[in-house]
Amino acid sequence: MAVEETRWGVLYCPKKVFFRTHKRWEKLQRELDAQGVLYDFVQSESTDSVGRLMTMLVHNGYKTIIVVGGDTALNDAVNSLMREEKSIRDEVALGIIPNGIVNDFARFWGFEEKEDEQTVRWLTHRRIRKIDVGCIDYEDKKLGQCVRYFVNCVNIGLTADIMNLRRQAREVLGSKQLAFLWSLIPLLFHRHDYKMHLEIDYEVVERSVMTACVGNAYGYGQTPNAVPYSGLLDVSVVYNLKIKQFIEGLWLLITGRFLNHKSVHPYRTHSMKFDTGKALVSVDGNVIGKPVGEYRIHVEQEVINFLIPD
Repeated sequence: MAVEETRWGVLYCPKKVFFRTHKRWEKLQRELDAQGVLYDFVQSESTDSVGRLMTMLVHNGYKTIIVVGGDTALNDAVNSLMREEKSIRDEVALGIIPNGIVNDFARFWGFEEKEDEQTVRWLTHRRIRKIDVGCIDYEDKKLGQCVRYFVNCVNIGLTADIMNLRRQAREVLGSKQLAFLWSLIPLLFHRHDYKMHLEIDYEVVERSVMTACVGNAYGYGQTPNAVPYSGLLDVSVVYNLKIKQFIEGLWLLITGRFLNHKSVHPYRTHSMKFDTGKALVSVDGNVIGKPVGEYRIHVEQEVINFLIPD
């Protein structure tokens, strides 16, 4: 039996926290019912199941698929969708209801986690915008050649380390603020620079770098001017800082003025090449490890139908 055109496929991704409950879904379910939304609901049991469930929803004919989750869940859904033929992908509209440890891409559009009534109302209006996705093509030591897409950013070096520690701490502590502060403590004893080789447009950078961010959107504040519909990626490269400069950089990041720091070097480009050695790499907050040798990052323009606010 065919799925109604107006019926949503809702992919619910619970937060991985110590005291996880179903209250979040129950509240959201009441809101969906109150606004008369027709929907079918599936729940992911692990990170690995998000892509599988997304594929199932697409192949069962759902034209509107809503991910209730954070950046990593949305990333898994996007990667699943990007594996489909263009003709299939073009029939699907993807939406987000923030429910993650980090919801940076949702916040870019103005979706807030505690504003379910407004978010559902916006989504029911089905305002669609074609958005860009970034793509990182790299070699994994165990898996071989890999391709991973992203809607927010790729982090390399120190920020990837912070994101990894913050995610682990949030799963235990539950609080965003506590997790962020806790993740900073080990960094006092952490190596803060990596020898990198970067090729951005016609410029070659070969030196010690603390962190680099390639943003299709905010990039957790490191690429604040990036937008996922320009056909370009923003890049910020930060050279090694002394402790005072590091603290200043954190403050500028928190206050949204990251690019004002004198050690931050911004770029804007379609594609770039990296060889970052032993630096950790994360894609939309999901750590992919340490790529082997050189890897390429580029943008694919207007490839996902995304539901945006009014």
